[in-house]
Amino acid sequence: MSDTADRSREEGEPRNEQGRDSKVSLAIEGVTKEFTEDDGSTVVAVDDMTLDVYDSEFIVFVGPSGCGKTTTLRTVAGLERPTRGEIRIDGDSVAGREPRERDVAMVFQNYALYPHKTVRENIAFPLVIRKFPDDVVEERVAETVELLGIGELLDRYPSDLSGGQQQRVALGRAIIRDPEVFLFDEPLSNLDAKLRIEMRTELNKLHDRVGKTSVYVTHDQAEAMTLADRVVVMNDGRIQQVDVPEVVYERPANRFVAGFIGEPPMNFFDAEIDHAEDGLRVRTDAFELVLSPSVAETVAERDGADIVEVGVRPEAFEAVAHVDTAVDESRLVEAHVTVIEPMGSHHDLTLRPVGAGDDESAEYTARVSKDTDAVEGERIRLAVDTEEVHLFDATGENVLA
Repeated sequence: MSDTADRSREEGEPRNEQGRDSKVSLAIEGVTKEFTEDDGSTVVAVDDMTLDVYDSEFIVFVGPSGCGKTTTLRTVAGLERPTRGEIRIDGDSVAGREPRERDVAMVFQNYALYPHKTVRENIAFPLVIRKFPDDVVEERVAETVELLGIGELLDRYPSDLSGGQQQRVALGRAIIRDPEVFLFDEPLSNLDAKLRIEMRTELNKLHDRVGKTSVYVTHDQAEAMTLADRVVVMNDGRIQQVDVPEVVYERPANRFVAGFIGEPPMNFFDAEIDHAEDGLRVRTDAFELVLSPSVAETVAERDGADIVEVGVRPEAFEAVAHVDTAVDESRLVEAHVTVIEPMGSHHDLTLRPVGAGDDESAEYTARVSKDTDAVEGERIRLAVDTEEVHLFDATGENVLA
């Protein structure tokens, strides 16, 4: 891990240099949000969350459906009231303030454009209802549409626009308010795959130009990893890890983060750790490996008994024929190929350990070169990068993070 990544993990700072030495723009302090069900039971949607978001930072909440990320966003916006805790924007508590009284602008999943208003009128609306002078409104609209490159759309109605154009109009309506914080609630989820990629690029460029604090919610890890200065991974209402994307991927804090971030997901194997003559050996039903000296050194203080699972990402496997140097037998695995998925630049292989018989539950995934000579139903030999394994204890903590 680099010195920069180490510092980010220790201090919880954003990746972008602009945010590192700046003020806290948004502070979430011990926020809990509970809902009461019809039967009287209580559901905790957000559980004692504390997080500082820095000025000009682009921070992304990611996690499965129901993990609390959208509830957090709605609480910041004022659409939900926290059961406990405090939210501060630019240092000031917003307790009791209505959404319109908070210095935030929100972009929704469904765009929420007024169908009877033109693009010009939709973008201008936040200033019009605040009774800004006409000349100021006209000037700000011109600046906003130039920033978004949609000047030719001003006299069209939402029904005449594509999904990407509607999204730009929704962004324009938020930008024109010049808020302290932008809030994005899965704004790209209604777009097709190609347009989503294009809009991710546009959002990155837009954030660089506008330079405002942005809080973005998504279930799409690709969006999280490509857009974020820092990623906030959530599950069951709690923050699992906050860090720069590289560290979240390379050093996941626990089993949940390790399994959620990455596509295809990390493979997990029940494991036992032995201190053998040739080094620290990990034994699973799929393989036995001698771990690298650096990994062994990290866990040297542990007796190995509390390590119950090993995680290996698909890309940590490499077909032996494509390894440049001689492969140490201590990091070789052998398996049956059950499925080959050609992905263009690489192949994803579904593998079943030798001796597993017809047990599909024992299968795991390897990502290998597209030139790998693999045949379904036959054996293949792979080398594991033992620097890239992850070890988890009974609590799910990654002991190497």
